[in-house]
Amino acid sequence: MFKKILLLLTLITLIGCNATKPVIVTKKAPIKPKSEVVRTIKKPAASSSTTARPTVAKPVKKEQGNRETEVIVSTSKTVVTNDVIVSYISKFKEIAIGNMKNYGIPASIILAQGILESGAGRGDLAISANNHFGIKCHVGWTGESVKHDDDSDQECFRKYDNPSESFKDHALFLTGRSRYAKLFEFSKGDYKAWAKGLRAAGYATDPKYPDKLISYIERYNLHQYDNQVLDVNYVSSEKQMVEELTIESRNTINHDLLSYVVQKGDTLYSISKKFDLKVDDLKQKNNLSDNTLSIGQRLVVK
Repeated sequence: MFKKILLLLTLITLIGCNATKPVIVTKKAPIKPKSEVVRTIKKPAASSSTTARPTVAKPVKKEQGNRETEVIVSTSKTVVTNDVIVSYISKFKEIAIGNMKNYGIPASIILAQGILESGAGRGDLAISANNHFGIKCHVGWTGESVKHDDDSDQECFRKYDNPSESFKDHALFLTGRSRYAKLFEFSKGDYKAWAKGLRAAGYATDPKYPDKLISYIERYNLHQYDNQVLDVNYVSSEKQMVEELTIESRNTINHDLLSYVVQKGDTLYSISKKFDLKVDDLKQKNNLSDNTLSIGQRLVVK
């Protein structure tokens, strides 16, 4: 019996000793938080990398993109924005339309040349001399002039009192010189032929001159003013050519007509003889101050 009791006490003691061992494990547990503290130190580095992103200069690009700029090089180098060109078109489109009606030069060509030659009105010659088409003095010019560097140093350029005089002189310049006569054989709606024809006739020496004119016409939809004068939405060059030839054939001399369209080679004297009029009477009927005529100009003869 005594042996049994002793054995029982021994087992109880062993069990009690084993139950105290987990207390040693719990003492080691606080070591783990030390590694977690190391991780928290790295967090500020991650936050600093994200704050660098707003330094990208995207807003600057947007501000620059609001206005497109381009350099126009003719008799001077001029930097303009697209809204300057749009303003120029708005200001002079009515003059261009009027010149197309009176002289037969496409309004799109007039405006494109004005933009290119004058730097959209901001070029040196346009500001100092109201010269919007880069027309030099040439033989016979008796008006005012200015000196300006171009192909050579200090060349003579025409000076006008206002831009409208420059637009009119441009029309007279093209209609009054034989080397530009072939231009008036082209359809008035064929601005590409006119652009290439101007270069071929020697208006400019720049081989890219036609491409520049065509670019302005198409970018700013300048041919809409040609269509406005021609009273069409759009017709092909071939169809338009036929229509114009038909119209021209109807303008043959007839004493019963009330008006006459000036043809190549006409003068006030020759027209007055055809219609049994005096030159002075013909000038009076048409409010003409001089003897200048242009191809396509319509005159009252009755």
